[in-house]
Amino acid sequence: MAATKTRTSSFSRNLPAASSAQSPEIKCGPNGTFFVSSGIPDLDKTLGGGIPLGSLVMVMEDSEAPHHMLLLRNFMSQGLVHKQPLLYASPSKDPRGFLGTLPSPSSPKDDKSRSHDAEQEKGLRIAWQYKKYFGENQSNLDAQRGMILFQYIDLYNKQDFSNEFDLRRPLDRHFYTTQHVDCISTHDLPNLAPLQERCTSFLSHFPRSDSNIVCTGRIAIQSLCAPQCENSSMEWEMLSFIRALKSTVRSANAVAIITFPSSLVSPSFCKRWQHLADCLVSVKAIPDEDKELAKLLTGYQDIVGFLNIHKVSRINTQVPAVLEATTLSIKLQKRRYLVLECLNQAPIDGSGGTSYGTSGSCSGSSSKSGSLNF
Repeated sequence: MAATKTRTSSFSRNLPAASSAQSPEIKCGPNGTFFVSSGIPDLDKTLGGGIPLGSLVMVMEDSEAPHHMLLLRNFMSQGLVHKQPLLYASPSKDPRGFLGTLPSPSSPKDDKSRSHDAEQEKGLRIAWQYKKYFGENQSNLDAQRGMILFQYIDLYNKQDFSNEFDLRRPLDRHFYTTQHVDCISTHDLPNLAPLQERCTSFLSHFPRSDSNIVCTGRIAIQSLCAPQCENSSMEWEMLSFIRALKSTVRSANAVAIITFPSSLVSPSFCKRWQHLADCLVSVKAIPDEDKELAKLLTGYQDIVGFLNIHKVSRINTQVPAVLEATTLSIKLQKRRYLVLECLNQAPIDGSGGTSYGTSGSCSGSSSKSGSLNF
């Protein structure tokens, strides 16, 4: 009897390792891309799931307000909560003192978490109350309990990927004193060679391996060309540093964020810096009292600034990203939590002119009843 020949294909599906898929700080996305959280759930959703591993994010600062520090603080706190090693570079003389200003994860007693807990506890309570009606079908009750508990644990793990941080509560000291946190000051550096060496040495501990991601690292560089630094005028050297950092991060299981004051960089170099970024965003503050914007936008009293998305990381694919919105409002919910929302236009007042609800005509020949006549 002739043996049956098994048909084989040269194409195989690349499945992530179990350790990578179960890590709460890493999420597997399309095209074999792994994401880490930016520390802002709304920003992760806008970027397509988070920040892809091996990508460089650049943030253009606003010269009038330090809104970029809101993004940087949440990014650093998210990594420390997940016990990810961190390298932080700052133009201040004592960068380690900045770690005391990082926000703490919100407590489970907040409104949002309490609503989820109430629903899950309600399901468990109903299952236990109906125990006497099952009688001999005790196994069915146990199975139902197991399903509810499994759903609760799965929901909890999904929420761990991106935490909500309370800006009024400082991060506990044990998060950045009991693990690897490296800080460097760029204030007195004559050039960027020491910073590049520290970044290369830091990233060497996270070699690229998509099959088994054991640990990931984060690099946060604040105000790369700050005027108080001695190397603020070395634009060509900064360009070489960004290019080298992008190449090193791409071959490592790490992500890097660089903030820079775009108003202090020449337009030609600013364009080059933006081109090197995998993901490019900018922040802009709004005046305290802008009556025109207050009329146009809903919830203006809670808006502290705007976030513009200029470029999104597209690793392992050439398909461009189609975003629902490229301009988001930065809000402080209850003056504690950082929230990003799409801009909503306020309803037009009928006393101020013709609105969408009043009668109108495209051709100028509408009837008095308000129906359109084309």
